[in-house]
Order: sequence, then structure tokens, then C-alpha cells
Amino acid sequence: MGLQCLVVTSDYKLIGQIKTTLNEHGVSLDLRQDSASAVELVSRRHWDGVVIDCDNVPGAAESIADIRNSRSNKHTLIFAIVNGFTSVETALDRGANFVLSKPLQETRWRSVVEAVMPKMQREHRRYFRHEVDLPVRLRDHDGQPLLASLKNISEGGMAVKLACPLRLEGVIHMEFDIPSVQPKTFRAKADVVWSDALVSGLRFLHMDKDAASALHEWLSFLEAQLQFRGSCGDTK
Repeated sequence: MGLQCLVVTSDYKLIGQIKTTLNEHGVSLDLRQDSASAVELVSRRHWDGVVIDCDNVPGAAESIADIRNSRSNKHTLIFAIVNGFTSVETALDRGANFVLSKPLQETRWRSVVEAVMPKMQREHRRYFRHEVDLPVRLRDHDGQPLLASLKNISEGGMAVKLACPLRLEGVIHMEFDIPSVQPKTFRAKADVVWSDALVSGLRFLHMDKDAASALHEWLSFLEAQLQFRGSCGDTK
């Protein structure tokens, strides 16, 4: 899955300008025309970028802080578009990274997008979860071993399914073998950010340089596989 950006506006001229430039960089858009549904959507998932039309959508300027404070979007790039009512200072204070004015100047918009694409791509790799199915060995804060399977993984964390019902909490030590011609054992320390009876979401806290390098190499391989399947029309 490529980069994804949420756009909050009902100004179709602005949508056209934003879409043209972002599509050139392989970014797909999702549109919301009210701030409440945008905030609800952001609360459920990560976005690589958010464009907010502050003075065209009621409550949009105020929603910047809600989006910035959401669990999965603390580092998401937020572009605020203002039109004479919301000040640049206000938008920045609420958490916007960039503030642009209407009418949107195409050259300015393009230059901003080109400058931030590397950061958007890094954040995408950090949050995008690759679905996998591998055995993983866990140890809880008391050192007790737990058997689980890996459900998905990103540079920032992973989800695991426990073999026996148990609500995980606290700091977990983990290890699993990265598939390869010469398998490498990945070890890390993680914090439990959510958990139910069988599945838990973990955020990486610490790994050594070799583990980080091995994880990055494996995720790059998984991404290349995904892009290849997508280019062949295989969505399975």
C-alpha cells in the first residue's frame, strides 16, 4: 500500500490542486468534508499526511490539535490551508507543520510537497504493517516464556496472537527468526500499547543496531514483494 493522505475540505478547486501534485508522487487521497468524521477517522489509523482547509470547514482549525494528539498521528505531516480567518500562528500552535494560504500557489505547494516526501516515506515505513505469520517467542516482565505468532509488523511495532488467552501488559522481551537463506534472529524490547484476550499490539522500545538493520532489510524485501504483486494485479 502506498502513501495515503487525508484531505479535509469541501472546496473542489483546492481538491484538484492538491490531488494533482500528490498523485504525481504516488500519494492516494481520502476526502472528508466535515471535521468530526475526519477526527474520528484519524483516531482509528495512521495517515502519512493530512491537509486541513481551516476556513472552509466548520471546526477544522480546532481539529488540528485533535489530529496531532491522536495516538498514531503524533508525527504525521499536517498541512493547514487558511483563507483570512485562521492565522498562521494559530494553525502552527495547534500542531500544523506547514501553513499555506488560498488561493493555493501551485509552485509553493509543489515545492513543499517535494521537500517533505522523504519524511512522509519514512513515516509510512514506520507505520505500515506487513501481514506475516511467524512463531515468536515472548517473555513477560516476570521472565515467564509465552508462545505466540506474529500477525503483522512495521518499523515501529507489531501485533502478536498468543497461543493461550492472556492480557499482556508492561514491557515484553521478544525474539523471532527472520526468514532468509541464512535466518537471522531478531530480538527487541517492546511496550504493550493495547491488548485483548488473544491479540496484543506492541511498540518497539529498544533493539541493537544489528537487529534494526535486519528488520529494515526484511521490511524492504516485504515492501518490494507487495509492490511487485500490485504491479501484476495480484491483490492476494
